[in-house]
Amino acid sequence: MKSENIFENINSNYFLLKAFDFLKRKKLLEIVKINQNLQKRLNININDYKDLYFSPIEIELNFVENKYGKFIRIPLKEKEYFHIYFNNSNEEINRGYLKFNEKVEKIKIIIDYQVKSFKSLFAECENINSIFFKQFKRINISDMSKMFFSCSSLKELNISNFNTNKVTNMNRMFYGCFSLNDLNISNFNTNNVTDMSFMFFRCSSLKELNLSNFNTNKVNDMNYMFYGCSSLEKLNTSNFDTNNVINMSGMFYGCSSLEKLNLSNFNTNNTNNMSYMFYKCSSLNELNVSNFNTHNVTNMTYMFSECSSLKELNISNFNTDNVTNMTNIFLECSYGLIKNIKVQNKNINI
Repeated sequence: MKSENIFENINSNYFLLKAFDFLKRKKLLEIVKINQNLQKRLNININDYKDLYFSPIEIELNFVENKYGKFIRIPLKEKEYFHIYFNNSNEEINRGYLKFNEKVEKIKIIIDYQVKSFKSLFAECENINSIFFKQFKRINISDMSKMFFSCSSLKELNISNFNTNKVTNMNRMFYGCFSLNDLNISNFNTNNVTDMSFMFFRCSSLKELNLSNFNTNKVNDMNYMFYGCSSLEKLNTSNFDTNNVINMSGMFYGCSSLEKLNLSNFNTNNTNNMSYMFYKCSSLNELNVSNFNTHNVTNMTYMFSECSSLKELNISNFNTDNVTNMTNIFLECSYGLIKNIKVQNKNINI
């Protein structure tokens, strides 16, 4: 017996609604979608749910000239839900790569609602010049880790209509996008994200990142989040809630163009790793970490190493009782900084 008939045979609307809620609505919606009788019994207008749960996602890709190879990574078990069209053709192509010397300027991709993860969707697709998400209304995508991983030729990325309400993983999302010089993610809803590690790793052409709308209160991993963002001149992290972040290792490693960094709202009560956190932030001339709680930190190796423009640093509140590694914490820092470090804890070796 088909599942829709099983639900149709439930006589009590009360139990039917309970089943509807128990299945978190969206699962039963797939059954209800084609069953008008159930729609009437549950008093559901299926059109209210189509955009959120059933609308396809439409993407347009443009390419670097004379480049061939993969342009999308399609999971084999979900291959039937990806519809690909070259140029302006209506003929569907059943592959995810460009052949040598193939003359394709534009590709349209339509992804059905059954796909719930965008993990590694464009990973290592080095022939993409621009990606434009033309339609993205669904809320059922939960994983965007490695989504644009090593898209090294990517210069333009339009994701202004992204719906990230249900996303929990953004690990390595823009990793290695070193040609990208502009990224608008001001619309991102990160309420459910727990992992932002390596998120902007080596995005070395970005000059500014507006993260003012980021909600990070569930994030537990930010290690190497901005590693190698060497052109970044402005980075607004003033509203970051880092209460649950355990790992901040290498978080700002190599952000050599940043002159100021506002960490006044950082809560580091649960952080245990701060190694390489500000390593090679060579333009940083102002840094206030007086609010840092370091009682759980075990590793501070190279933490401020090569912060050669810092003239003063207040770490008088640092508790280093549990720190087991403080190797080269101030390596190649200026004499002026070493002279003006405010320190009370005798365990800190400067």
